[in-house]
Amino acid sequence: MLRVAVICLKASFVLFIAALTSAASAETSVVRISRQPSLPYLALMVMEEQKLMEKHARAAGLGEVTVGWLVVGGGNATNEALLSGNLEFGNAGIPAVMTAWDRTKNSSNPIKAVCAYNSAPVFLNTRNPEVKTIRDLTQKDKIALPAVKVSIQALILQMAAAQTFGKSKYNQLDNLTVSLPQVDANQALLSGVADITANFASPPTQYQQLKNPGIRTILNSYDVLGGPATLGLVYTSSKFHDGNPKTYGAFLAAYREANEFIRQKPREAAQLYLRVSKDRNPAEFILSMINDPAIDFDMVPKGLERYAGFMHEVGTIRNKPSSWKDLVFPEMHQAGGS
Repeated sequence: MLRVAVICLKASFVLFIAALTSAASAETSVVRISRQPSLPYLALMVMEEQKLMEKHARAAGLGEVTVGWLVVGGGNATNEALLSGNLEFGNAGIPAVMTAWDRTKNSSNPIKAVCAYNSAPVFLNTRNPEVKTIRDLTQKDKIALPAVKVSIQALILQMAAAQTFGKSKYNQLDNLTVSLPQVDANQALLSGVADITANFASPPTQYQQLKNPGIRTILNSYDVLGGPATLGLVYTSSKFHDGNPKTYGAFLAAYREANEFIRQKPREAAQLYLRVSKDRNPAEFILSMINDPAIDFDMVPKGLERYAGFMHEVGTIRNKPSSWKDLVFPEMHQAGGS
């Protein structure tokens, strides 16, 4: 009897270990992450170059995970890729993520934020000498931004218009905006010959523009928002989050390590950015932005409640989150966001 009991115990132990192994192997072996080739995505570039996702996946007992890095055009395409299972981690500006959360909130597969990819101000720069503030903008002015009405720049412009002209006129400046890729928008502003008289950009382009005579800032997003705020978010689907807890945790660990590298070795981070992005700016110029206190490579979401409150008030989203935590998966809830 004793021998039978021992054999049964050994068999149970083997089955237990097999179950653990099976649970780990049940998680995805392929992780696809989107990013863009600009400075706000520096932590993702560090993750890619230093293979931090692979490192932390191994540490989590997931073995060798294949990591793919993709450029996905726009928030709608990212949302579709996440929901269809063709992308594990997307990134987008606040409006795209808020809209995705709003539309999927009551579905079987809600989309939520993983973490912030950084906090940084965005500037509305102009070459029109007659424009001192947004009050001075006329129908002769055209504002280039990444996407009309749905980009973070478009949202901030609406918030600024509401503060300046009144809530009912939040969209008063929308008819002055034009969707243009950043490279084209920058060229149009600096050329002085196109009808683009202003550009709502992001780092490093906005700082590069200010080096040119006659270009100045008439709006800073931090002034509109009352302080530092998240520029964009990494996000994913609940289906992926719930079904791949170790992979999800490995991503967070990799992202933390990437941010720590940027803080501890900013000069090396600047060189890495130039190498990956193919940006032709001097290393010292990029380093100055990495060291700028206004630009924070931090995972903690900031200002989400203010963004969401405005978007709900003007009808861009139907559901109003009771807290920033409604928008973000639980792993970040102790981080002290807003």
